[in-house]
Amino acid sequence: MNILFVADPLASFKIYKDSTFAMMTEAAARGHALWACGPGDLSWTQRGGVVAQCHQITLTGDPSGWFNADAQSGRSLSSFDAVLMRKDPPFDTAYLHCTYLLELAKREGARVFNRPQALRDFNEKLAIARFAEFTAPSLVASDSDQIRAFLAEQGDIVVKPLDAMGGASVFRLRPEDANIGAILEVITDYGRRTVMAQRYLPEIADGDKRILLIDGEPVPFCLARIPAAGETRGNLAAGGRGVARPLSERDLEIALALGPQLAAAGLLLVGLDVIGDCLTEVNVTSPTCFVEITAQTGFDVAAMFIDALERQCR
Repeated sequence: MNILFVADPLASFKIYKDSTFAMMTEAAARGHALWACGPGDLSWTQRGGVVAQCHQITLTGDPSGWFNADAQSGRSLSSFDAVLMRKDPPFDTAYLHCTYLLELAKREGARVFNRPQALRDFNEKLAIARFAEFTAPSLVASDSDQIRAFLAEQGDIVVKPLDAMGGASVFRLRPEDANIGAILEVITDYGRRTVMAQRYLPEIADGDKRILLIDGEPVPFCLARIPAAGETRGNLAAGGRGVARPLSERDLEIALALGPQLAAAGLLLVGLDVIGDCLTEVNVTSPTCFVEITAQTGFDVAAMFIDALERQCR
């Protein structure tokens, strides 16, 4: 197969933990050809359709220079066997416009994963509202008075933007905090930005669990991201420590309930975030943790993913 990865610049990859790199490594080992471009390398014309200015790449096995790239060339997205959208958030205007181009490419016959419409439909924070029976008490609003009322009701909450990743701009608020007003002004941009508030879950001390779903099926191990000392966020980007664990009964219950619905929506790869027994996020843009789970358990997540991709592209 010829596989195009739409991703951040390859030189920025931290290959010791990068899930996209793990996908590339497994695909190359099976003899598939690897191509890469960024969202800004996509274009559309009336005659040519959606085209990527892309490079064919080969993996060198040398961490200091892990890929070689051929000269850039223009190639129709419909000519690839699979197009993987692996650009990290934020889900900003540029990201949105990229999904529109990918949607046009899909109409032209390209196989795009995850499905562009699903990337738009499943906001990673707000998507939990589709599965409210599995969530902690939550509020989505831009009005500070509503968030203050929710805080008074719950007693301890976190607030976070709807379009960030890696724990960015996540705040914990308690009624006695002196800076509630200032934090709400900043995070809501004085009521112009919608945010999510959720009851604080003390089970975060035992880890914010990332559960991977591949074509609707759960990987049998999650990665519990345990906050660093003095921190309330378990995200690895915020200094959390990742510990792989078998899925609990509750983890499996959530995964089996959501998996078929998410796969039916065109989401080949999803990362569910679960704290304690509660679903907190549905990550669809560029879910990670392949490398950590495989290294700690021996379960080859990338192989499971490429198996699923090959089935989809037959």
